[in-house]
Amino acid sequence: MQKFSFEILKTDPETGARAGIFHTPHGDIETPVYMPVGTQATVKGVLPVQLKEAGSQIILSNTYHLYMRPGDELIARAGGLHKFMNWDRPILTDSGGFQVFSLSKLNNITDEGVRFSSHVDGSYHMFTPEKAMEIQHNLGADVIMAFDQCSEYGYTHEQAETAMLRTAKWLERCAKAHDREEQALFPIVQGNFFKDLREESLNRCLPFAKEGIAIGGLSVGEPKSLMYELLDFLQPKLPENMPRYLMGVGSPDCLVEGVARGIDMFDCVLATRIARNGTAFTSKGKVVVRNGCYKEDFTPLDPDCDCYCCKNYTKAYVRHMLNTGEMTGAILLSIHNITYLHKLMRGMRESILGGYFKEFTDKFRSEMG
Repeated sequence: MQKFSFEILKTDPETGARAGIFHTPHGDIETPVYMPVGTQATVKGVLPVQLKEAGSQIILSNTYHLYMRPGDELIARAGGLHKFMNWDRPILTDSGGFQVFSLSKLNNITDEGVRFSSHVDGSYHMFTPEKAMEIQHNLGADVIMAFDQCSEYGYTHEQAETAMLRTAKWLERCAKAHDREEQALFPIVQGNFFKDLREESLNRCLPFAKEGIAIGGLSVGEPKSLMYELLDFLQPKLPENMPRYLMGVGSPDCLVEGVARGIDMFDCVLATRIARNGTAFTSKGKVVVRNGCYKEDFTPLDPDCDCYCCKNYTKAYVRHMLNTGEMTGAILLSIHNITYLHKLMRGMRESILGGYFKEFTDKFRSEMG
């Protein structure tokens, strides 16, 4: 029995935007899809039942953080990540590579792997491609990521090439260490913002792209126009018959522009992070609910939204919760923001299936200014 398959239902002829179904052991995922990030085996402030009510089909958890606390072996003894966090739908885990480079105060990168100090207690650890596979096998997610070196925006061509070639070698080792049919391994296209390196990275990934492929190293501080230009370059070269995952991208405008360039899967912490800071996504743009102008605003965050927050509470109430330090404010905004992004993805999917994707995106861009 085939564990994973991807079915494209319809493609927009003008842009190449796709509506599909990604079949996994823990259920089908309708694409394009936004994946909320549950770094520590939880989406901050949102219970699994609330995620389901918001429309979440798949969530992402973080290999590095779960390795640090409570430990991947403990999670394996608990029956795997699905049972440990009480989530019976698909899960994707990243490789931990990005956190090893970004969170560690000290790290030493060699072709063997990365030796780094823990951001928790300063202790030293070593991540290799084999170790990243071992941890993700213990976690038991449906989709797991190859261990990669994400090069920073601003790298020289030489620096980016070194990181890209190392990522390619690490991918070979990940594939050799990975033997779980119930877990799909996605390779990651790197190469910074150099088109020749991106194309070479993609070609090196293709032999290992069995169930899906990811694009990493974008949304790392570059102008959005540069990201879109690179996606335009990659789009015709990406495999058609599998999901394409753009890592770490999740603002509404980037989701729309990504789907319009043939991307199927996205993740980002932005929705819950800005919620905790008092900001809501709405059909008319961002609303900073902390602002004083909402003190006596007894209307919902977004009149076009039917989430739990918008059906039951006003901007004035949410503002009061935020300004008094009550958890409820961040929880309500998180539920709203996640619901908003899921609704946006469903709207794009329906417009692709209905043959009016251009009208949908034109309307979105005009409303967002």
